[in-house]
Amino acid sequence: MNSVEETNSADDFTQKFLDFLKDSGLRLTQKRMDVVNQVFAFPGHFQTEDLLVQMRQNGYNVSRPTIYRTLPLLVESGLLTEFIDAHKNTRYETIHFLQEHAHLICLRCGQIAEFKEPQIDALQKAVCEAHQFRAVRFRNEIIGYCAECQEEIDKQDSAET
Repeated sequence: MNSVEETNSADDFTQKFLDFLKDSGLRLTQKRMDVVNQVFAFPGHFQTEDLLVQMRQNGYNVSRPTIYRTLPLLVESGLLTEFIDAHKNTRYETIHFLQEHAHLICLRCGQIAEFKEPQIDALQKAVCEAHQFRAVRFRNEIIGYCAECQEEIDKQDSAET
């Protein structure tokens, strides 16, 4: 993807958020815009505190309440998704160009792997059709242990026996 396409898509995200705020009777402040820009610059999944640290490291003078108020607006606007990790922490990720996908979340190390499975997608569509339900998006998380943690757990179990 070239930088012109990335710029246009960033502009599209900003415009979508602007439209959402206007329709909701809210203003786009510079602080909200700073949060939006840093959210879309964040690499991967993040927690609220991760974003706060990144913003402060990047020289933004932003308050914790501003971030806590802005993230739900981004979720409601459809630009950000949230999910609960294995340790019951709320995590976020931008939609960018991702299609619907699911997460494998390790209970031990917290690693999050993304995957897309067409059979799961088809099953979800079939369930929605059977119940005359119009899905907006889906969220799947499979919580367990990654290969590395399974190996460590197996080693510990063998040492104990």
